[in-house]
Amino acid sequence: MGNQVVIAVGTFILLLTGLLLGYVLSQLVLGFLAFNLLTFFGTLSLILIFGTLYYVLFWQLRREQSRPSTINQGIPNQVDDGGSDSYLKNRLIAKLSGDTAAAERLIEQAKETYPGMPENWYCERVLDDLERDRQRE
Repeated sequence: MGNQVVIAVGTFILLLTGLLLGYVLSQLVLGFLAFNLLTFFGTLSLILIFGTLYYVLFWQLRREQSRPSTINQGIPNQVDDGGSDSYLKNRLIAKLSGDTAAAERLIEQAKETYPGMPENWYCERVLDDLERDRQRE
């Protein structure tokens, strides 16, 4: 939710700054606004604000797109929003070298052993068990 707010606010400010910059530049070109030190620094600051917001906004969008590959790495037992179920299941399948049937079997065994838990809990449990078993070897 926080990233979406940053993107929305950044987009709004970027749009507003772009409109203001366009207006000032058009007034300078048309000769309705005198070119002096104040208009020079004002235009320069608008360009810097516009460029910075543009960079930050697209950096945030790029980070948002790459986010699913970084969820829960190195942080065991962290519960995330709805997207983590498929991420955890894919991570489990990857740990089992692509064996989807084995992953489903292990999840079903965990469901029988610990009934009534959320879906992502079972995936985390199986992942933790696999990690513990591999450390013992």
